[in-house]
Amino acid sequence: MLRAAKFALLFFLLLPSPAPRAQSPQPTTRIARVSITGLRTLPPEPFLLVAALPPGANAAKDDLQAAADRLLQLGLFSRVTYEYRTFADGLSVTFHAEEAPRVPVLFDNMPTLDDSEINTALHADLPYFDGTAPETGSALDAIASSLRQFLQSRNINAAIEHQLVPNPLGDGALQQFRAIGADSRIASVEFSDALASTSPKLPADLSALLGKPYSRLAIQLFLAEKVRPLYLQHGFLRVHFATPQIRLAGPPAARLPDSLPVFIPITPGIAYRWQAAEWSGNAALSSTLLNERLGMTTGAVADGQAIDLAWERILDEYGRHGYVNAKLSPQAHYDDSSSTVSFHVAIEEENQYRHGDLLLTGLSVNGEAKVRAAWPIPPGEIFDKTKYDLFLGQLQSHSRAIFGNMPVNFDQVGHWLECHPENKTITVMLDFK
Repeated sequence: MLRAAKFALLFFLLLPSPAPRAQSPQPTTRIARVSITGLRTLPPEPFLLVAALPPGANAAKDDLQAAADRLLQLGLFSRVTYEYRTFADGLSVTFHAEEAPRVPVLFDNMPTLDDSEINTALHADLPYFDGTAPETGSALDAIASSLRQFLQSRNINAAIEHQLVPNPLGDGALQQFRAIGADSRIASVEFSDALASTSPKLPADLSALLGKPYSRLAIQLFLAEKVRPLYLQHGFLRVHFATPQIRLAGPPAARLPDSLPVFIPITPGIAYRWQAAEWSGNAALSSTLLNERLGMTTGAVADGQAIDLAWERILDEYGRHGYVNAKLSPQAHYDDSSSTVSFHVAIEEENQYRHGDLLLTGLSVNGEAKVRAAWPIPPGEIFDKTKYDLFLGQLQSHSRAIFGNMPVNFDQVGHWLECHPENKTITVMLDFK
């Protein structure tokens, strides 16, 4: 009986499967009207073209979803949904879109073309283009294609690549568009302002640009790292660097030379002096102590770099008292009439932590004993982060103060602080590799 049952089951499994039924096509309905809501800064008309649901055409539900997907793939929207209603004249479709963040574009190595000229051409081709671009998405390829066509109209044949890069002279990021194969180089760099043009140090630093391929991103990096600090030191906290210019002699139709003279307009603005810092949110440390650690003098030049270091000293002071997650939010207030600057500094102190455990990996037994013997913060004491940072530096240098004459065999020390808010303790983890 059992053999018969097995045979019947095997026979059933070997039977040919019935042919799959062809899926019936989705019913379609005439499109009467299409609209897009939720746009804050973008015009709706270009996206109705992307949706590709013209009034009078027939569409199924899958077509509506495909249109929403096309809109989302642009990268200009973080979310796209749709709804539809049926009327006597057909479907009324509404797409609900939420705009995604956009970043400024940087046309990196097109020295003979003005940004305004490029922006106008791209906007004529892509009406949603406004000098910004999404961080990702098919809109980037559309911008690159339009830019390539514009360059071809100016007898510049080059493929275009794009890349999201940090903004050297501001917050956030830039969407960089580069012409591949552009070979113009930088022959010279001239500054419009005397502070930069007469600096004894900058000529040597310019070797990072001279003779190199023309790149606005490279120029901006140079300005951020070498020129802006010079102005900040002199109190020019709102210095502005305009778009680099190429100043050529000769007829406009002449062939572009291989090496270009670059002129950088600089507007230094007002040289500010320090007024005061106003603190809020500080309960653990007094305003008097914070001002002492700040180290700024009323009436002195508001040295921007010194100010940045002063905020670090404040965080160090909080770390010394166990507030390892303290945060500062300095907000500058400029008084142009008196050429002074003051700061309102909001502080989030968070928890005060004590030392809990010390976990070590990657060391021999003797090496671990040496580290534990030298560890500067006893369990249960306020976690002084400045001692922790100093100890890390000694470990990285294989300090004899820790290891004595014992040979050590590690190249780096991975380090982590694990905070436990529930009991306000910190576990220190050190991994020797």
